[in-house]
Order: sequence, then structure tokens, then C-alpha cells
Amino acid sequence: MKIKIIILFFLTLFLSSCVGVSSKGIFGTGVSVAFDPRSVGTQIDDSIMEKSLSTKILLLDKSYFLSVKSKVLDGRIFLTGKVENPEEKLKLTKLAWEIQGVRSVRNDIKVKEEFNFKQSAKDILITSQLRTALIINKNIKATNYQIDTYKKKIYIYGIAMESIEKNLVIEEAKKILDVKDVIASIILVDDLRIQKN
Repeated sequence: MKIKIIILFFLTLFLSSCVGVSSKGIFGTGVSVAFDPRSVGTQIDDSIMEKSLSTKILLLDKSYFLSVKSKVLDGRIFLTGKVENPEEKLKLTKLAWEIQGVRSVRNDIKVKEEFNFKQSAKDILITSQLRTALIINKNIKATNYQIDTYKKKIYIYGIAMESIEKNLVIEEAKKILDVKDVIASIILVDDLRIQKN
């Protein structure tokens, strides 16, 4: 059994690291290494934590592979996605807390409802509009942010260089038509444990 877990872990690590130095960066964290204000060591630690959590989630239930996403920034774990019932959401929160080095866990996982194509299309449109607005705004480092939208609520995770940038990101999100709420989990560079020199 241990061999299967180890093989699954390395397979997950290998397959998700095939990205190279593209927009996901060397370590697949969604933030380009060159622009990431975290130290390389912190980036590696976060990447290891993220891969470890992804492996544990996959071992818990293979259906979570597509329905649950995780992001780790400076030891803080953010969970998004959809599950069948509240008990699953609690299991995933507990699993996240079991990861070595975790500082906090934010669980924004929603309990599934009946699929609504119109709602899903609207959520994708909102995410695309915000991503475009962040890229166009020269005062925002768009590569430092991950965006998820669920039922017209935008969840933003990332690292801002300063509070002005954080406020700009939130303002851009609030400008988008039909957005019900903006839930921002944006860490300031000054709040990171170890910063890049």
C-alpha cells in the first residue's frame, strides 16, 4: 500500500510539473518565479505542500481531482470547488490541516447543487473579464493572482506588492457587471514570513 501511495505521489508531482517555465512558473504554483515576491525556498515549500495536499485529496476520492482546487501561499492553504455534502467539505478541511507546515486553511468549497449551464457560463465570463482587467491594468501584477468564480461570487487569491495594488484588484472585481460579492484572500508582501531579497 505504501508503494502505491509513493508512486501516486511522484506521478502527480511529475505530471503537474510538466509545465516548465510557462505561465505557471517552474514549480507550477501559478505565479511566475521571476515576479513572485516569496523567496525561492518559500515557493518550493508551498509547492511541496500543494502537491502533498493534492495527492492526499486524490487518495481520499478520485472524483475530487476535477471538482476541488487548492492553492498554497506562504503556508496558507486555500480550497475551492464543489463537493456533494457538508461532511466532505469538513473532511477536506481536516485533511488540509494535516499537511506539514500549514499556517492556516481557508475553505471556500461549496456543496453541489443541480448543474446550471447558464450560471456556469456566467461564472466563466466573470472570471475572464476580471483576468483581462488585471492584465490590462499596469499597476497590477496579474500573474500573482488566482481567480475563481462561483454563483457570481469572485474568489481572489494572491500576493500584492502593496495595499494600493490589493485595493486596485478588489476595485476591478467590483466593477464587473452582475458580481454579487468579492472575497479577496490577498496577502501583502510585507506579511510574508520570508521575502525575496
